[in-house]
Amino acid sequence: METAEIRRRWLSFFEGKDHTVVPSASLVSPDPTLLFTVAGMVPFIPYLTGREPAPFDRATSVQKCVRTLDIEEVGKTTRHGTFFQMNGNFSFGDYFKEKAIPWAWELVTTPQDQGGYGFREEDLWVTVYEDDDEAHRIWTKDVGVSPDRVQRLGMDSNYWSTGGPGPCGPCSEIFVDAGARFGRDGGPAADEDRYIEIWNLVFMEFERGEGGGKNGFPILGELPRKNIDTGMGLERVAYLLQGKDNMYEIDEVFPVIEAASAMAGVRYGADPASDVRLRVVADHVRSGLMLVGDGVRPGNEGRGYVLRRLLRRAVRAMRLLGVDAPSLADLTAVSKERMARSYPELEADFGRISEVVAAEDEAFRRTLVAGTTILDTAVRETKQGGATQVPATRAFQLHDTYGFPIDLTLEMAAEQGVSVDEQGFRELMTEQRERARADARSKRSGAAATGAYREVLEANGPTDWQAYTTLTTTGQVLAVVDGVEPVVAAGEGRVVEVVLDRTPFYAESGGQSADAGTLVWDGGSAEVLDVQRPIKGLVVHQVRVLDGELVQGAQVQASVDPQWRVDACQAHSGTHVVHAALRQVLGPSAQQSGSYNRPGYLRLDFAWKGGLSAQQRRDVEDVSNLAVRDDLPVTAQWMTLPQAREWGALALFGETYGEEVRVVEIGGPWSRELCGGTHVQRSSQVGPLVLTGESSVGAGNRRVEAVVGVEGFRYLARERDLVAQVTEVLGAGEGDVVTRVRDVVGRLRDADRELARQRTERVLAAAGQLAAAPTDVFGVAYVGHDAGEVASADDLRTLALDVRGRLGRDRPAVVAVGGVAKGRPLVVVATNDRAREWGVRAGAMVKTAAGVLGGGGGGKDDVAQGGGTDAARLGEALTAVEHQVGAAVTS
Repeated sequence: METAEIRRRWLSFFEGKDHTVVPSASLVSPDPTLLFTVAGMVPFIPYLTGREPAPFDRATSVQKCVRTLDIEEVGKTTRHGTFFQMNGNFSFGDYFKEKAIPWAWELVTTPQDQGGYGFREEDLWVTVYEDDDEAHRIWTKDVGVSPDRVQRLGMDSNYWSTGGPGPCGPCSEIFVDAGARFGRDGGPAADEDRYIEIWNLVFMEFERGEGGGKNGFPILGELPRKNIDTGMGLERVAYLLQGKDNMYEIDEVFPVIEAASAMAGVRYGADPASDVRLRVVADHVRSGLMLVGDGVRPGNEGRGYVLRRLLRRAVRAMRLLGVDAPSLADLTAVSKERMARSYPELEADFGRISEVVAAEDEAFRRTLVAGTTILDTAVRETKQGGATQVPATRAFQLHDTYGFPIDLTLEMAAEQGVSVDEQGFRELMTEQRERARADARSKRSGAAATGAYREVLEANGPTDWQAYTTLTTTGQVLAVVDGVEPVVAAGEGRVVEVVLDRTPFYAESGGQSADAGTLVWDGGSAEVLDVQRPIKGLVVHQVRVLDGELVQGAQVQASVDPQWRVDACQAHSGTHVVHAALRQVLGPSAQQSGSYNRPGYLRLDFAWKGGLSAQQRRDVEDVSNLAVRDDLPVTAQWMTLPQAREWGALALFGETYGEEVRVVEIGGPWSRELCGGTHVQRSSQVGPLVLTGESSVGAGNRRVEAVVGVEGFRYLARERDLVAQVTEVLGAGEGDVVTRVRDVVGRLRDADRELARQRTERVLAAAGQLAAAPTDVFGVAYVGHDAGEVASADDLRTLALDVRGRLGRDRPAVVAVGGVAKGRPLVVVATNDRAREWGVRAGAMVKTAAGVLGGGGGGKDDVAQGGGTDAARLGEALTAVEHQVGAAVTS
């Protein structure tokens, strides 16, 4: 049975049991403590914990998930994969064990020709929590499972909680016996390698208190509403139903192994080491496909770093298999062919996905060049110092800064005859992980600070938000919060956060900055500094009290600055206009990946390889301003998310949307996007739109910046004034400005080149005189010379080599030449063969000089270069080299 069919049967079965089928949420988790959606229940946590009312009593989903904690184990075991899918069915205060258990057994055991999964009852085992007599009774009496196939286990394996105070409850799990060749008899209690868990049913019926570990907490009592949360690992069921030994050989993964094997010219199953690498490639390519599909882009932080690591590990594995040519895009295409059967959006968006993956493949190959240079330097320094082990700090630098996997560093170091301090590297990695955990803990504490707002929401309901319809409302102060603590009042000068029952203020979201304005009450006023939504449904205003005292319960008039709102609407609508113009000029793959707009200014990030040409920039600006001129209608309407997608509305990758979404149109289908921001009523109200910049924000991603409205006019006015001033200075007509500027710049460059030529001639002219009068340093002919101002280090190197050549080969010779290039002191040291036989090496000499200058340097034994910051000590640096030569030949 194909994986897509297992998925379809799950959803169909529970839809037939009156469950709402909920589409998979994005892999990008809205939870600030999580990078990714790591479990099937994550999108339902607000409903399961009671923080928000559930919009349905029953739900079912197949949720995309990513976990990378055990990334080093991928490919080595049958169960570790970074991307996986969780089948889930959920009840929010509706049915409980009496239905969840029989339904699970029904789906698992119903024959395949009747719509079930067709597992044989004699191959199935069940576990329940040791004190859960109700679940045991339902399994044995109602369902009819033999009591000797139902095992009672303790809290460490069959009890669920969040890890802190809150909902908890017993679990029941279904296992499949994989056969005697996988382990000993005796059920899951005896051997979980042989008995494979396929379905976990969590019965949330109790509330727990403080305490650590799996069982070190008290049970405080029953929950008022009992919930069901179950999870079935789709890939695990797939490999069992497809008769495979591991998840890497199922129909959604194995085609990538086949493709990678063909590229590498190896046979899967012939060599254990190659098999691991092939499985790593297959897993990481699929994870990369799904993450990029959900809007994640490779980067150096957070989700982007995880994606980058996955893709680069895949490139590395292919390299170890003997494939040096770019391969990720082709392998991703193979993965897409299988995954699109369940996620058809991958097909429509594959052009963008492929570009992102190919760009990262190419970027890592460039990184390999840079990283190899750094590693070569580290190896050379290690050998020169008489050691045989590259320091852990250098290996960590390669990993952390350049994305070098540690095994790549180990292999490349071994090829050069040295080892790496792997233990020290692991310790540095542990320290980094501890810092990451500390950061996660701080985020969790920040999330805990929203407790005060949840109490307000539970007591008063959601904010009556009127930002779309008015700029002024009258409302009541529901809460005043100082830091994380509610307070009764705040006096003049205090900055606090305020919750109103009604507000006209737009809270920052969707790339649009928050409104500015005032709160006014009898006897006082406050300036609104920021507006946010810390929890769903609640709008919170950060204010500075200007005069009087702001008291909880007071009636206030909330007023948005009208000019601020007008300018903000211009910028947000301008962002949509620029996005549509980019897609018209460059094509549909130029899709927005992020944006920010504030009054008068906007920036938009979009998928694109390479910078825009001057003509493309002009075309985007022209199309944008033509749309403004055409006075297109701007409309907004609400619809379901599936309706919006069918209508062709563009969604921002990585954003989380509810069931009902707002679609903003400019000129009908020309610009149609999911958006919750405020907008002008017609495109002409955007005003002048001027592109001010275009730049790179990462591989395969560009950024355009623009100003609109009055800011657009002011920008053009400044440009006009600048042209007028240049015209006046040059004494040229407006049409001749460019020609005159080019002429002036050309003459300046010619003059610079002539000055540089004269300086070089002056420097090199001294070679004969210097070689004629060397200083004898214990038998070494030494020349130290300050050349003064030079064009570049190349002049110093040429002079040093010329003088060295004139000194001949009969006696040891050392030349140290210093100079100042563009304000920076430089030193070049050259030695001949005889000097090196005497133990005088240029690299060591130049480090001495550079140390005096307050800098560093290095190079080969025959010629080396260094520099510093203190040009006044150049003579002292040359003297230090002379002393170092003496010390080297007399030691």
